[in-house]
Parts: sequence; C-alpha cells; structure tokens
Amino acid sequence: MKKQKVPKVQTVKPVKPAENAADRSVKTAVKKGVKKLKSDGAFPYLCLAPSLIGVMIFFIIPFFVIIFYSMVDNPINKDFVFLDNYIAIVKNTAFQRAAVNTLTFSAIAVPLAVVLSLMLAMLLDCKIPFVSQFRTSFLCPMMVPVASVVLIWQVIFHYNGVMNDFLANFGIEKIDWLKSTQGQLVIVALFLWKNLGYNMILFLSAINNIPSDLMEVATLEGASPFYRFFKIKLRYLSPTILFVTILSLINSFKVFREVYLLTGDYPYDSLYMLQHFMNNTFRNIDYQKLSSAAILMAVVMIIIIGGLFIAENKFGEDVESD
Repeated sequence: MKKQKVPKVQTVKPVKPAENAADRSVKTAVKKGVKKLKSDGAFPYLCLAPSLIGVMIFFIIPFFVIIFYSMVDNPINKDFVFLDNYIAIVKNTAFQRAAVNTLTFSAIAVPLAVVLSLMLAMLLDCKIPFVSQFRTSFLCPMMVPVASVVLIWQVIFHYNGVMNDFLANFGIEKIDWLKSTQGQLVIVALFLWKNLGYNMILFLSAINNIPSDLMEVATLEGASPFYRFFKIKLRYLSPTILFVTILSLINSFKVFREVYLLTGDYPYDSLYMLQHFMNNTFRNIDYQKLSSAAILMAVVMIIIIGGLFIAENKFGEDVESD
C-alpha cells in the first residue's frame, strides 16, 4: 500500500498593522534628528547635559554663592567688605586651633595610611600563608557601622577602659585618652583601622598590573629586592600612590563624624577639628564666617592636591614614556 502524503499545514504569518503617514513621518524625523546630532558632534553633549546641569545646580552655583557670602557683611544687608571676613577668620583663635589640629592630624594619618597599606600589600604579594583570611580581617572594619566603632573605641580608651587596665600591668598610670593631648593618637589609630584595608586592596591591584617580564629580567640581571622595589615597582605604583594619598586626605577630613560621636560639640583642644568649627559656626548662623572658612579650606585642598599631581607627573613621566 502506498503511504498517503499528509498535507503540510501552512502557518499564517501575523499581518503587521499598517502604519499611517503620521507615524512614519515621526520616525523619519527622529532618525534624521539623531543622525544630524551625531554628524554635528552635539550628541555626546546632549547625553552629558543632565549630569552637567546637576553639577551646575548643586556644586558650581552654590560655590559661587559661598564666595559672594564670604565678601559681604551679612546675607541681609549684603554690603561688600572684600577680604575683611578672611582677615577676621584668620585671626580667630578657634579657627586657628581647629586648622592646626586638622593639619597635624592629616600630616600624621595620611602618610601612615599610605605607607602601611603599601607594606601590607607587598606582604600579601609574597604569597604568605592564610592570605585570604589576612585580607578579610583588614576589610572587616569597612562593614562595621560607625556607632559600633565609636562604642568599641569608648570601651577601649575610656579612663576605666581596657587600654588603661592593660597599661596598669606595666606600672603606667591611667590616662583619660579622649580628654588629653593623647587624643590625637586615638583618632589616628581609629582612622588607620578603618582605611588600611581598602587602600591595601588598591595597592594589591596595582602591584598585579606591573609587567611580570620586566621583574623577571631585573631578577635575572641580579637586581636586589630593594632596587626592584624603588626603581621599578615604586615607579609603576606612582599613580596608585597619588590616588590613595588623595583618597586618604579626603577621608582624614571626614573623621569629624567619629570625633563628634566620641567627644561632642566642644571636645578637648587637641581634638577640636575644622569640622567642629564649621558645625558650631553654622549653628550660630554666622554665614560670612562660615563661608570664609570654607573657601580657605578649598584653597588649601587645591594647593595640596595640585602639588601631589605635579610630584606624581615628575616622578612617573619616565614610566609613561615607556
């Protein structure tokens, strides 16, 4: 018997609804507009416009408003006094104390944060045992809430706290750490404990990006470990050192949060930071003094960061030319 052929079932394609002339004209106009923007080079600026507008509204315009407030007697009368507010703020004893304390803290904490994190990264690069556990232990402080950190530090450095009990075993008298000249050491230790882990990860990433063939050639040529570090590794690490330094400098100005929770509005003289001065001045609604201090802080930060960029460019120019 012959097999009967089964007739094929023809699939019916869905019929697209016909576009009217108005829809076609709109699509054509949109395509032509996008092509024109791309050909004129205006398309990237159009994409960046929302971000640029946000920066203008929330950063650039307020900055110029602060400059204006720093040169008037008060926001109500708005009489122009030029640099009188700056002269008054520089002569203010509270501002002088806050500026000296902040600069002292940054001068101690930032270099320590850079050097110690680089040393830890070099240590981890040597493939020591328990590398992952060691790295995790330094990253744990980033996950601890600020309130918990402050509570731990209060328990350790209180007059009747753990640190004084430990030092009493060696015959050292008790110290009220947060109400003495040693208060800066407590804040420096807190700053390092919180920031070393993140800086260490940044340096580890940079060390892994150093050309391995260059290090192998230096080793075969008999270069010592010190020569390989100072003449090769350190030059390739210069951009990361700059980034970590700027990041640590910014974080050193953010330590006010922990200091405020530990000591309040008016701490011991050695812990009175610029942020304390700003916060107390804002509460007194002294806008011209506050604006002048903010501009001076901005100028100092620009000078420091500019100097760091110049130093990095001179130190790393031979690496970039390679």
